Amino acid sequence: MNTMKYLRLVSLGATLASAFAMATAGQLTSLVDTRIGSGGHGHVFVGANVPFGLVQVGPTSIPQGWDWCSGYHDSDSTVIGFSHTHLSGTGCGDLFDITLMPVTGKDLTYARGVESDPGSGLWSYADRSREVTRPGYYSVPLERYGITAEMTSTSRVGFHRYTFPQSADGAVIIDLRNGGCDDRATDASMAPAGNNMIVGHRHSRGWAKNQKVFFAMEFSRPFDSFELMGDDKLYGRAGFSTADGERILVKVALSPVSIEGALFNLRAELPGWDFDATAGRADELWERELSRIRVKTTDEEARKIFYTCMYHTMIAPSEFCDVNGDYRGANGEVVKDAPFKCYTTYSLWDTYRAAMPLLSITQPERYPDMINTMLAICDEQGRLPVWHLWGCETDCMVGNPAIPVVAEAIVNNIPGVDRTKAYNALLTTAMNPGRGNGLRMELGYIPCDKFKEAIAYDMEYALADGAIAKAALVMGDTLNHIYFTGRSHSYRNYFDPASGFMRGRMHDGAWRTPFNEFDTSHRSNDYCEGNAWQYTWLVPHDVEGLRECFGSNARMTEKLDSLFTISSELAGEDISPDVSGFIGQYAHGNEPGHHIVYLYTYLGQPHKTADKVREILSTLYTTGHDGLAGNEDVGQMSAWYILSSLGFYEVDPGSGEFRFGTPLFDEAEIDVPGGTFRITAQGNSDRNRYIKSMTLNGKPYRKPYITYADIMKGGELKIKMTSKK
Repeated sequence: MNTMKYLRLVSLGATLASAFAMATAGQLTSLVDTRIGSGGHGHVFVGANVPFGLVQVGPTSIPQGWDWCSGYHDSDSTVIGFSHTHLSGTGCGDLFDITLMPVTGKDLTYARGVESDPGSGLWSYADRSREVTRPGYYSVPLERYGITAEMTSTSRVGFHRYTFPQSADGAVIIDLRNGGCDDRATDASMAPAGNNMIVGHRHSRGWAKNQKVFFAMEFSRPFDSFELMGDDKLYGRAGFSTADGERILVKVALSPVSIEGALFNLRAELPGWDFDATAGRADELWERELSRIRVKTTDEEARKIFYTCMYHTMIAPSEFCDVNGDYRGANGEVVKDAPFKCYTTYSLWDTYRAAMPLLSITQPERYPDMINTMLAICDEQGRLPVWHLWGCETDCMVGNPAIPVVAEAIVNNIPGVDRTKAYNALLTTAMNPGRGNGLRMELGYIPCDKFKEAIAYDMEYALADGAIAKAALVMGDTLNHIYFTGRSHSYRNYFDPASGFMRGRMHDGAWRTPFNEFDTSHRSNDYCEGNAWQYTWLVPHDVEGLRECFGSNARMTEKLDSLFTISSELAGEDISPDVSGFIGQYAHGNEPGHHIVYLYTYLGQPHKTADKVREILSTLYTTGHDGLAGNEDVGQMSAWYILSSLGFYEVDPGSGEFRFGTPLFDEAEIDVPGGTFRITAQGNSDRNRYIKSMTLNGKPYRKPYITYADIMKGGELKIKMTSKK
């Protein structure tokens, strides 16, 4: 692959037009508010990192409940320390590895502690009124100890700067015991390697069943003493006598492979001690990535939301290898000198819908390695990933969510991806009988009395089969195109013409009774984090077939209209908290419905898509700390905003076709391998939200979608907007 072709950077210093605010390099990181999504149920990471970095260094709090999946929540200011790995936006918590806590005093309790008892652990309140958080940098004062903690990062190294008061008993505590949520250390140790270096490892079990982290930690001055503390000796105390205002710096390099790998990463990425320069470099890296899309608008709030969303989409997938390319495979074996850069944190049930298609456009130099990582995982564990975390398959969520991503790499002919290898991975995964797929292959559908969440599993499998059928066509495999097209229609077994819903079907063909279309029992009904109202529409690969199920265009439209006007009530036991962000029963806070508003474009009513897209963009995304309608889910919620605000969205995964909605911005420029893809919306306003006509590179354009190939070539899409529906 011609690397230089894919590394075009945006030139700095573009001039602002007086009437508009055109986002240009040098100013975009200041628009990012990393606290958006830290309240409510957004679960976003708050701390310091670089784009797609292995390290996410930031505060971890005492609570381990659902709203602390990232370790941080807007409602709580407790800090047990600053951990080097965090998730962002997930609905399940893990990681929080290698936690540092600067302290003063010797009479301390080496435990996580509880907020009701200030002396129960090492924890401190953080002074959130003086907290500073921006891309690549985080700082907060710790009230208990009078210490100001600052941190920045390279990809594999967290860099701390602690400003101490005068103390004869200052220390930096290394905590290997505490993770977060379900994470528990299974094997951990540390030891000095000289008088200013500590090395060790932390192996743990949680959501990731066999996570292995190795570290090398270097201090800017020799520690006066080092002791192992706590009953299990999983706390290390590096002691210092400090003058008032003295700064102690600590560099912590991680490796998924070995201590030697961590030491190598430390020397390669951060050989010096210039904290401010490192933070400045992190800002430059974020600025470069954010500037891959530049938008023009008078709406400053929308611009702030847009670039915060851009930031969120580039926290993960995270690099999962040493500087030399070594990584730990899904089978637990170390792979040396891999020919690709390995990535992890694949929340694919969420991200196959928008986040991965967006990255295929904005990250053409990284994207092949993301796909190649999935193919390697297939070799290592026998099937493509479902939800991969630090080399471990969690099997979280339903279906085969990697299949649409890999299939689309074939359809879009992504450079650097072996299409034959990718296609074989699709077939291997699709024929794997696990996770209910064997029942489906035997009976043609998954009976709800034989398998929990049967409808959700089956419909996601059907969607994936539709993507394979498209890839088979590209590969010239007619037999598998026919076979998987047929399999992709399995959803039709669940459609009940009498009710107009997808409904559970038993092994003998009978309908599940009683039936309540509002039942949203969490992970225990026939759906997955949803109900019949949301799942009836999970057929983006076969909209025409769904229309046939309803019997007519008019009946399908009537039912779709009712989705947005029916009561938002939910029923069932333990109602799923993931189902949120309601307009009627449309739930934008969870991913299965993200394509639904674009179905109107298939039904000949694109004005309804425009109306609903504008409503969602303006009401379900805000600049508040609770500014997301649900979990961020590793970039998916933000990717929906980015694509939809640009004016299009990929409804049918694996198709390479992005359906038009309504552009939010007057102008947008996307850096692509072919140059720049420019979108201009003439006469755009909240009233003029409907597309009247379009030209592509000066020629009339009448398709209801733009292709991936046309975007990546570069050019100009001019859209004339109107108030007429």
